[in-house]
Amino acid sequence: MNQSILKTSAILLAGGQGARLGSEEPKQFLNLGDKRVVEYSLELFDQSPDIHEIILVCPQDFRESILLENYHTQVVFADPGLRRQDSVYSGFLASSKDSELLCIHDAARPFLAPTELSSVIQAGSEYGAAVLGTAAKNTIKKEDGHGFVEATLDRSMLWEIQTPQVIKKSLLEKAFSYCYEHHIEVTDDASLVESIGHQVKIVPGSYRNYKITTPDDWDTAQRVIHEEVRLTY
Repeated sequence: MNQSILKTSAILLAGGQGARLGSEEPKQFLNLGDKRVVEYSLELFDQSPDIHEIILVCPQDFRESILLENYHTQVVFADPGLRRQDSVYSGFLASSKDSELLCIHDAARPFLAPTELSSVIQAGSEYGAAVLGTAAKNTIKKEDGHGFVEATLDRSMLWEIQTPQVIKKSLLEKAFSYCYEHHIEVTDDASLVESIGHQVKIVPGSYRNYKITTPDDWDTAQRVIHEEVRLTY
């Protein structure tokens, strides 16, 4: 089923500190190849016909370095919060009043493909909430709280969830209201709408769309960029 895309605002989360990477500067503002990590997502959203607005959630110290004139799509800033959901809420509040769909993405995932972005936005428009994900590759075991295996989970039913996570704005507003009222803390955006009983559609993504978190992740990202440059020449 194909339906028209709702007016979509991208919320790009760039407020992390990069502590696990061991860098003095936040990872999303480090240079990766010929641009900074955050600029890969900014360029992708700017070139997408589905995105009408970009909300960049980042510390004020880094805003002057974002050259807004490089982008055709309007870019507005929002302050990061103490938790991920607080940063998303800040981006939510900064979105335009006529925005209908929110596309939430980690700036530390620079290798999102245009086709993946288009697919998850389409699914979000259709189902109200959609996420990119990849099938779990490893066997996952549940621990009993004492260091022993309690159960082995069925891997065929498990997905590792990525971003973007795309949610209708009206639905996310209800979810935020419920979670803040009941002091519910979540680690991803889809969990917000799951908490009010709304189903979330999983859109198959790629393992390439990983989040740069550790030094090993950073080394892998540099190899990817080096290989792309090599193939260009």
